[in-house]
Amino acid sequence: MLLVVDSGSTKADWLLADKGKVIGSFNTIGFNPYFHDSKFVYDTLSGNESLAPYSTSVTELYFFGAGCSSAKLKTIIADGLQKYFVNAKVVVDHDLLACAYATCGDEEGIACIIGTGSNSCYFDGIKVHERNYGLGYILGDEGSGSYYGKKLVTHFLYDLMPKQLSDDFLDQYQLDKNKIVAKVYSESNANVWLASLTVFLSRHKEDQYIKDLIRKGMKEFMELYVTHYDNYKKLPVHFVGSLAFYFEKELKEVAATLEIQIGKIVKQPVEELMNYYLKRKQVQL
Repeated sequence: MLLVVDSGSTKADWLLADKGKVIGSFNTIGFNPYFHDSKFVYDTLSGNESLAPYSTSVTELYFFGAGCSSAKLKTIIADGLQKYFVNAKVVVDHDLLACAYATCGDEEGIACIIGTGSNSCYFDGIKVHERNYGLGYILGDEGSGSYYGKKLVTHFLYDLMPKQLSDDFLDQYQLDKNKIVAKVYSESNANVWLASLTVFLSRHKEDQYIKDLIRKGMKEFMELYVTHYDNYKKLPVHFVGSLAFYFEKELKEVAATLEIQIGKIVKQPVEELMNYYLKRKQVQL
């Protein structure tokens, strides 16, 4: 049995295939080695009744996750997975590679992630070539859910929001400076909490302040994560992630101003990722 996992910082999507056909789909929280250790991964899986019947029957497991960018970080996740899926060959890699496989396939292109966090890479059809992006929600993640969450809370606290929106934001989240500071600086998974506030953007997409905020974030992402590639005007630029999907209109508008050719926009890449592995198995046969 083949198990393919695409994990962001918020949630992970799992697809199970047997004899070339998908036979199950599952969801767990996202596993990120910056926030979770091997024991947490194993304990979380052990408490998942949907995965329990397959813990010994999975023979191949491909896990792609946010934060899985070095051998040490990959090992944290791999050890937890291997302990649970005892008979599987476990491969853990960066979510950028999953993004490239899911959107580019075997073709050349630029692959981008805009979800809870953000990142991009150039894919030559075989290998991923990264730049110095993926700095996380404190130093980077421009255009992502955590980026917009930070903008919302800072604009709210600085009294930069239009009053009607500020009143609605307060009514929806019941936040003040002390609660926000505690959420960001004292509690775990601050990036996930910040990203959860983007629901507010969707609710008020027609407000000019919100439109400008969304476009500014997308423009910042494009200028930092896409235009720095020498051939960005000649290649399709693909996107995965919920923010790219829900703000597709704004994304395309900003891209047009920078002469960027938008390719695929995929909300959840796990299906395309599974198709990539199933096709590869057919070629190997």
